[in-house]
Amino acid sequence: MPVPSLLAVFAHPDDESLMAGGTLARHAAAGARTAVVTATWAADTPRAAELAEALHILGAGKPHLLGYADSRVPRSAPGRTRLCDAPLDEAVSGLVARIRDFRPQIVVTHDAYGGLTGHEDHVHTHRVTLSAVHAAGLERLYPDAGEPWQPSALYLSTHPHSAVRAWGGHLAPTGKTMRTVPDDRITTTVDVTPWLDRKIAAVLAHRTEVERGAAPGLIAALPGLERERLLGTEWYIRHDLVTTARAGTELVP
Repeated sequence: MPVPSLLAVFAHPDDESLMAGGTLARHAAAGARTAVVTATWAADTPRAAELAEALHILGAGKPHLLGYADSRVPRSAPGRTRLCDAPLDEAVSGLVARIRDFRPQIVVTHDAYGGLTGHEDHVHTHRVTLSAVHAAGLERLYPDAGEPWQPSALYLSTHPHSAVRAWGGHLAPTGKTMRTVPDDRITTTVDVTPWLDRKIAAVLAHRTEVERGAAPGLIAALPGLERERLLGTEWYIRHDLVTTARAGTELVP
């Protein structure tokens, strides 16, 4: 079965590598079209250049940034609205245009918690993406954003409660609450160890985050076996978007 085209939508540069880097590399290696939309940071910033390097490593094309400001870093997009303050209709319209242009079979984004840390930009990106994937297939919504296209499924990147055993010891010192879901909510578990080298290289390409000790910095400091334990599996919750799923829309055929 052909591996379906995949569009990943995440809030910040580095989210794509940490949360879905293995899946992106897997699809690209199988010859599928893959791409990433990043909701925040401007195209002329160092983090955007790091994102371009990470996507090259993953085989996910060139960056596409919506250009909103990170809610906690005003310099991320000088003069632009924070993502969380932007009119919902405006953000959805921009993403609908990208979905209709790329025409993916599958879209991947943050879960409703916004991942382990629950960052407000992650949560808002989830809301924008959920609205956009539904709107993209309706011809009377955003008619100026291109011809309608309906992805078959939306996969929400998440972590099960059982992942606390792996991640808890690393996030506990930061004081962050871990937002995980019951294990029985997971619909798709992807073993990405065959693509782990690419995933880790993509994570480490986000040098700004490595240097400031954010999640890529935590990964950089770990030995190989611990990196594999943390990053070798990716979990998703499937959200169907059509009554009868088209052939070839499973994240893992």
